[in-house]
Amino acid sequence: MKHSITRKITTIMIAIVAGTVLLCWFINTTLLEDYYISHKKDILIDTFKTVDEAYANGNGNTEDFEIELEKQCANSNITLMVISSDGTIMQSNVSNKDMLLEQFLDIMFSTRSQDAVVVENTKDYTVEKTPDTRLKSDYLVLYGTLQNGNQILLRTALESIKESVEIANRFLAYVGILSVIVCAVILYFVTRKITNPILKLAEISQRMTNLDFDAKFESKGENEIDFLGEHMNQMSETLEHTISELKSANNQLKIDIEKKEQIDEMRKEFISNVSHELKTPIALIQGYAEGLQECINDDAESREFYCDVIMDEADKMNRMVKNLLTLNQLESGNEQVVFERFDIVELIQGVINATAILREQEGITLTFEQKEPMYVWADEFKTEQVLTNYISNAIHYAANEKRINITVTKKDDIVRIGVFNSGNPIPEPDIEHIWEKFYKVDKARTREYGGNGIGLSIVKAIMDSFHRECGVNNYENGVEFWFELDGKSS
Repeated sequence: MKHSITRKITTIMIAIVAGTVLLCWFINTTLLEDYYISHKKDILIDTFKTVDEAYANGNGNTEDFEIELEKQCANSNITLMVISSDGTIMQSNVSNKDMLLEQFLDIMFSTRSQDAVVVENTKDYTVEKTPDTRLKSDYLVLYGTLQNGNQILLRTALESIKESVEIANRFLAYVGILSVIVCAVILYFVTRKITNPILKLAEISQRMTNLDFDAKFESKGENEIDFLGEHMNQMSETLEHTISELKSANNQLKIDIEKKEQIDEMRKEFISNVSHELKTPIALIQGYAEGLQECINDDAESREFYCDVIMDEADKMNRMVKNLLTLNQLESGNEQVVFERFDIVELIQGVINATAILREQEGITLTFEQKEPMYVWADEFKTEQVLTNYISNAIHYAANEKRINITVTKKDDIVRIGVFNSGNPIPEPDIEHIWEKFYKVDKARTREYGGNGIGLSIVKAIMDSFHRECGVNNYENGVEFWFELDGKSS
């Protein structure tokens, strides 16, 4: 990533470390030498005070004092000389005393270099930085007068200080470069450890924007990022649950809208079909009633014919209205279904007997071979309606040899009743529509016997209320309608 946190943190920390190293190097370069000189000056003054105190107390020539002074001068690289007022060397820690005495006299008689710089000056001593032209090196020199009147000269070389500063700066530069490299490597891995969970959270959030809630953050619960990851997981689950509810609600809303549209369509279709079915009988009733009123035919036979037509059409309208009321109650669930155990064979035989006159008029033969009782669980009255509809349809549509065959078969706990009539099969495109209200396969034939396309809709509604199946099978020589009932013995 161009602006990744890892790169930014690493760059910032390296800049801080490098800046710190450079600052230390600058301070060393500019101030360390002066600090060393100041420190050396303090050592020279401490040595002067030690010698002054020892001579004041009469301990200047003791062995213990000489050992201690030699040790202090050796540790601090100090050259020392004490001379009396008559020029006698009282104490010195160098082998070439004459040369040091000569320098001492040069200082005492102010013949020192013009480049000498006074560092500190008191009534007892003077400290100055002075070059040695012969050795071409700088020294820090303290000269002064002791309490007993003796003169003292203390000197330490500054070249070691300069060399120490150069070495320290060089070492600091090496350490600084190494520190920056090591810091960069450590920071890279440390920041990666911090930013990797953040990148994981970013990936999870990206997947969440695409409604993918399978990704989860593996939290150890140790730091703020882990807590954030846990909250991201909780948010993911909440969003998934909320979106699921919204989708369910949206889907239900779509279903409700589709149902409303279907109901509206069914209502329009129902009104259209009812209007169509009532239009013909009403027109006939109105026409024949007007004929009677105007006395078109005065003979009794014609009047009786007119009245028969009016009564027949009124009967058709009455039967259609009753069927519509029955179908409406079944579809709305207001019709109570009473399950009871009864003999289906006996019920079939009763319907056969009730329709005997119609079959005789049409010249139809009916066969039903089942003689033994067979008990089922269902609403007996509604089952009789289903069977009556099937047999009535079979009578009206029977053709060719004009034969009807009723069968009862039992498989497991299911009893299937089939009503077959010889004739023409139902066209395949019409089979899926025959259970719809007002649908007629042969409209001319239906009108001929007074059908209105509601009977099979009532059958389907009754079987749905039983939670059982019904259907139709085409054969080469006819059609079989069937329905199933619960045949459990208990």
